[in-house]
Amino acid sequence: MDPNSGKQALVNKMSREALMAKLEAETFERKTLSFYKYVIIDDPKELRDELFAQWSQWDCLGRIYVSREGINAQMNVPAHHWDAFEKHVHGMEYFKDVPFKMAVDDPTGGKSFLKLVIKVREQIVADGLQPEDYDVTDVGQHLTAKDWNEAIENHDPIVVDMRNHYESEIGHFEKAILPEAETFREELPMVLEKLKGQEDRKILLYCTGGIRCEKTSAFLKHHGFKDVNQLHGGIIDYARQIKEEALPNKFHGINFVFDERLGECISDEIISECHQCGQPSARHSNCANKACNLLFIQCEECAEKHEGCCTPQCVEVINLPEEEQVEIRRKAKETKRFHRHTKVDLRNAFSEK
Repeated sequence: MDPNSGKQALVNKMSREALMAKLEAETFERKTLSFYKYVIIDDPKELRDELFAQWSQWDCLGRIYVSREGINAQMNVPAHHWDAFEKHVHGMEYFKDVPFKMAVDDPTGGKSFLKLVIKVREQIVADGLQPEDYDVTDVGQHLTAKDWNEAIENHDPIVVDMRNHYESEIGHFEKAILPEAETFREELPMVLEKLKGQEDRKILLYCTGGIRCEKTSAFLKHHGFKDVNQLHGGIIDYARQIKEEALPNKFHGINFVFDERLGECISDEIISECHQCGQPSARHSNCANKACNLLFIQCEECAEKHEGCCTPQCVEVINLPEEEQVEIRRKAKETKRFHRHTKVDLRNAFSEK
């Protein structure tokens, strides 16, 4: 309860340390899932508050975006509240038929998020487009894992990864186009340019859970592509289907996920390298210098050797007195240097010092 208002607080104000301690003390399992739905929501703010009030009572954790165009959720739910949660979501008119995509590889026991964050956004996936640029309801054909494999094997398709470069670097489908994009907003025109002249080819789109492909397929159809297909449920549900149906796995490596795990094993292969030493690794990490916060691939050996940092300069920063670090972070924020760029060559950073 909010002591100032007498009403239930609709935001989480606990510190990261307190949240981690609380999660560590739990003795029950959590289920990690994701779901999305494009649907016109009359009052996103009202829905946001309703979801937060109910889900916080069940101690659900995650990151959820609500907008006029729908919902996009990555979260976990205590197993003992699962039935009530499922009934609540499917009992809402907006989401009565929304499918849940359950994590298939979660060594955290479902402890994949620290707190519940539900935000109202202009769009559930920012694309930089105007309403007249595409019809989001005119989407491509949804393919099951079996249909997807068959299309790859027999129809000479163009396979396109609709994720950011740091996601595809650690795992992707066979023969896929891997755009060097940092955001979905910049990836859409990039993909359109790469596919120019291929309007009659079979196009196969995939992403983490399907949401980015939903918009991409509509965008490509608007631009004259005739045979646009998307992996239903994305990589997350593909992993579930191939396991349950004993299908061949066409995905190589790790599926990047946006929670504390940062990765979900789809195959046993490690196809990426540590950005610092070049050894096989798919271990994503944020630089320990919070004023840098660079997301990069760092093996465990380099993490220990370089104190979790990406460069010698960052090692120097984390060993400064805390008040100096706070000032550095303040200035970094003011100059907007918080930028998660992973395609960098850190290999010589320490040897050149």
